[in-house]
Amino acid sequence: MADPNDRVAETTPGQYYVDTQCIDCDVCRDTAPDNFTRSDENGYSFVYKQPVNEEERLLCEEALTACPVEAIGSDG
Repeated sequence: MADPNDRVAETTPGQYYVDTQCIDCDVCRDTAPDNFTRSDENGYSFVYKQPVNEEERLLCEEALTACPVEAIGSDG
């Protein structure tokens, strides 16, 4: 389970976040490309835009569920 106290620094404030367990596997970026991107410098993904509609929220939830290391969390 993702740790809200271990969020990566680039995460945009809001419901969804990525913690430092991220292994940069592309799952979240492939699932919700409008919300997740990669930090090339640090080698992990992060939430660069919180969902603004139900479709994006559902895709973020799908990414959270699919994350193989449970590095995506939700405060909602």
